[in-house]
Amino acid sequence: MNSVQLIATSTLLTAALASGPAFAGADSGFYLGAGVGQASVGDINIDGGEGFSFDGDDTGYKAIVGFNFGWIPLIDLAVEGSYVDFGKADDAGINVDADALAAFGVVGVNLGPIGIFGKVGAVNWDAKVSVEGVSADDDGTDPAYGIGARFQLGSFQIRAEYELFDIDAADVDFLSASLLYTF
Repeated sequence: MNSVQLIATSTLLTAALASGPAFAGADSGFYLGAGVGQASVGDINIDGGEGFSFDGDDTGYKAIVGFNFGWIPLIDLAVEGSYVDFGKADDAGINVDADALAAFGVVGVNLGPIGIFGKVGAVNWDAKVSVEGVSADDDGTDPAYGIGARFQLGSFQIRAEYELFDIDAADVDFLSASLLYTF
C-alpha cells in the first residue's frame, strides 16, 4: 500500500468513525422518567392453590430508568428498568396490593418526533392478597411484555404504553402515560 492509499484509507476511516454519533438518534443516552396509569389485576392464584375470580383496578405509578444506545438511525435499541406500584385493587371484599421491579429490552422505530416500540423482559413481583382479614403473600419472577408510542420533543419524551405482566399468580395489565428526560 503506497502512502496516498494509506492517507486516503486513514481519512475515510476517521470520517466514518467520527460521523457515527452524528447519525445516532437524538434521544440516545441515559433517560429517567415517571408514569401513572390504570393497573388491572384479575384471576388470582396464590401459592399454587385454587384460583378465584377477581377483577380489580386501581391507579398505578412507575419510575423508569434506561439507556438508549442510538447505534442505528431511525431504530431505538434500549435497555430499561422500572419500579411499578400497581396500587390496591379491590373486588367483592378481596384486596390486592402489588408492586414489581421489571427489566426490559426495548426496540423501536422512529418516525420523526413520533415513534413506536415494543419491549420484552422479566418482572420480579410481590403481592399481598387479603380476604376478610386473612392475608397471603406471594412473589416470583415471570415474563413481561409491552407496546407503546412516544412523542419526542428535544430531550423530553411523552410515552403511552400497554404492559402485560405474565404473572403465574394473576393476570396483571398496566396502561400508562409517562414523561421521560434523556440526558
